[in-house]
Amino acid sequence: MAKNEQEDESDNVGEANTYAKFSGVAFQMIAVIGIFAFAGYKIDEVMAHRVKWVTAVLSLIGVFIALYIVIRSIKS
Repeated sequence: MAKNEQEDESDNVGEANTYAKFSGVAFQMIAVIGIFAFAGYKIDEVMAHRVKWVTAVLSLIGVFIALYIVIRSIKS
């Protein structure tokens, strides 16, 4: 009976590690996209653009970088 309990505990620890890893990846995605979008917003603000194209471009770049981070973390 003790052996089964140890296996259950090790399964729970593995699930918790996986959950923590991927929740960390989610926060990284939010941070990367947010930083790039904020930088684009500030550039558009300083340059006084009517159309916020720098914000759009940098936000898309942030999304692609965030997707790269997710794919890289899934592979490892």
